[in-house]
Amino acid sequence: MNQKHFTDEFADAITNDATLTETAKRQVLLNLARLKETKVNILITGATGCGKSSTINALFNSEKAKVGQGVSPETMDITKYEFDNIVLFDSPGLGDGKEADLKHSKNIIDKLYEKDRNGDMLIDLVLVILDGGSRDLGTSFDLINKVIIPDLGADKKRLLVAINQADMAMKGRSWNLTKNSPEPELVKFLDEKVLSTRLRIKEATGVDIEPIYYSAGYKEGDQAQTPYNLSKLLLFILQHTKEEKRAAIAQDINRDPDNFKRDDGLDDYRGKIRATLWESVKTSASKGSDIGGEIGSIFGSTGRAIGGAIGGFIGAVGGLFSSFWD
Repeated sequence: MNQKHFTDEFADAITNDATLTETAKRQVLLNLARLKETKVNILITGATGCGKSSTINALFNSEKAKVGQGVSPETMDITKYEFDNIVLFDSPGLGDGKEADLKHSKNIIDKLYEKDRNGDMLIDLVLVILDGGSRDLGTSFDLINKVIIPDLGADKKRLLVAINQADMAMKGRSWNLTKNSPEPELVKFLDEKVLSTRLRIKEATGVDIEPIYYSAGYKEGDQAQTPYNLSKLLLFILQHTKEEKRAAIAQDINRDPDNFKRDDGLDDYRGKIRATLWESVKTSASKGSDIGGEIGSIFGSTGRAIGGAIGGFIGAVGGLFSSFWD
């Protein structure tokens, strides 16, 4: 059974709200319809074994994804995953040999220059995953410094670098299996790896990147390890996505709360995720200057009491924006 889209719940509440004018209702419903059809296109790349598949599975409702190859023989090595609102392009990184690397580089560059039907750049975000358990990241830095950054265009904020398999960064040492988190010695090591990654990219390209580290976890038979710092990764993805598109990501987030419980505690990632998604929903639904005041009274902290549309929305999808990450 397909999961109902969260915008449908909101649309039902808006339709039944007697306090809104018909003009306001039409505008909001049009905005919600546009949001429902919004696509967030993410290019994910990294060397073989870096954990791209496990990251996709941990972050998103991967069992819902339609999997297909590229539309032309030249892009057959890029796998396309289509969710409700998210479209993932999974590309091999470098390190598979000179001929294969040239092919992968060309495919990535072509994808970076591809435009959507409105003439805008197709790719909203590039996520490069590094293998935290590997000491040789030279080919991954070549991918970032020589392929992605030079062909990313002016908006370098579209690039996010994340170091996966944090639990294996010291060959599994100093990882607390009970708490599913790194011990202080490993935290220090990972922080140094993040700093080293940032400095290497800055030195080679002049571009400032703020890498993060995480563990996507795994499931192998009866054995499983839940993710670590996945909430931090999700927040970074949201923050690197255009504000008007952020709310669309909510539909496809993995509904397993255990995936988002363990993090480094340096920030309120889950709280910021909720706030970021909610602000994007408000912005998307409220577009239209002719109804700004009326809709603003619904969403604002002041104005008329919460009820009707907003109350219905919170009741319908409150699990997504509140208790889901508690």
